[in-house]
Amino acid sequence: MEGSAGSARVSASSQRDWGAAADAERFGKPERGWRLRLYTVIFEADTRAGKSFDLLLLACILLSVVVVILDSVDSISRDHAALFEALEWMFTALFSVEYAARLACVRQPRRYATSFFGVVDLLAVLPSYLILFLPGAHALLDVRILRLLRIFRVLKLAAYVGEYRALGIALAASRRKILIFLSVVLMITLLMGTLLYVVEGPERGYTSIPLSVYWAIVTMTTVGYGDITPQTDLGRLIAAVMMLLGWGILAVPTGIVSAEMTARRFAQAAPTTRTCHECLSEGHEAQAQFCKDCGAKLPPYQRD
Repeated sequence: MEGSAGSARVSASSQRDWGAAADAERFGKPERGWRLRLYTVIFEADTRAGKSFDLLLLACILLSVVVVILDSVDSISRDHAALFEALEWMFTALFSVEYAARLACVRQPRRYATSFFGVVDLLAVLPSYLILFLPGAHALLDVRILRLLRIFRVLKLAAYVGEYRALGIALAASRRKILIFLSVVLMITLLMGTLLYVVEGPERGYTSIPLSVYWAIVTMTTVGYGDITPQTDLGRLIAAVMMLLGWGILAVPTGIVSAEMTARRFAQAAPTTRTCHECLSEGHEAQAQFCKDCGAKLPPYQRD
């Protein structure tokens, strides 16, 4: 019994592990030398140097994104174009050195380069070099904001990361139900859009079935841009039905995911052989205090 409880605790802790231990196992932590010291600073936030490095990196990411945003405003960019260009190349050089250092201090650089954060790190510097050949690539610099996901590691928000992973697992488990739901919504919008095309016609703005389907999607999601609206009584009746239908449809995905998360939450609690002394029912959880059948107080759980 104690062994199963211990394995459950290990499993729970492994699900919450988003940081240094997972990186060390996947990318290969060096055993000695300058690579180990560099790895400790870059990948581990437990030391003072590691925390300072991550906080400095996050500050540079934020500042670089602010520079990109301000540079997109014509009135500001005209007056400070040279400053923005100098800052952008400074950030690019800094991120390039950081990316190269990450590849140099791990034993499996290819694994890091093809990981999510490795790709993001590459995209953080690649657009600046593409500017030399493709001037329109400047807008790609906003991808650096994705690197702010590392704030989870710096602030040790293990609980929030754990819930994020739980949500991802629930979405993955519910994907078939969600896909079926979306297919039903697609059929409804296709039928309703085609019906509005027949009822209203091109002379009232519904010039094609794709445009009518667009109206159906906008109406069902209760967005209501108002660029095209039905003008006949029958068309307005159909629109009203779709609006009311939209209220109910929007709640379906939330219910699917919530039910999956609730089911997984209860499934994680391993049943035991605890027996109620009043009704003799078995299978109570280790942390339960009262019987799930009669409500009587349970005796303390005894582990072998």
